[in-house]
Amino acid sequence: MANIGIFFGSDTGNTEKVAEKIATKLSLDAQDIAGNSSDIFDDYDLLILGTPSANYGEMQPDWDYFVPELEDADLNGKKVALFGLGDQVDYPDSFLDAMGELAEMVEEAGGELIGEWPTDGYEFNDSRAVKDGKFVGLALDEDRQPELTDDRIATWLVSLGL
Repeated sequence: MANIGIFFGSDTGNTEKVAEKIATKLSLDAQDIAGNSSDIFDDYDLLILGTPSANYGEMQPDWDYFVPELEDADLNGKKVALFGLGDQVDYPDSFLDAMGELAEMVEEAGGELIGEWPTDGYEFNDSRAVKDGKFVGLALDEDRQPELTDDRIATWLVSLGL
């Protein structure tokens, strides 16, 4: 198995809980992105990055502070899988926008995005996280569909070959 690093930013704790679920399934530890520099990614072949969308599609503060690090990161040769949390009912016009923004930064840094996810089963108007009709990563809504999270994680990990 590839050397995998799981990183997240979280305000309410939901993204951290999801990161821990993913880490547990892979027998790994998840790490908070807060206070780190981009060299934390150096030892990994596969990065799993998780972010919630804050307010109206904004980047979660820990990720927002990490943006300069990510802009300086060299992710060439690294595969990157994203998972994002959002509320499709209260924020239907910006559902998972932060995951879309993170995807753009990963690609600009040379990372190869993997782990796209279907939009079926979600009701939203717009999302920067949709590319070519699919989400750029695993889409989760702990506010409206928490009962689907565990199955979605398991299916996504299988799609990643993990």
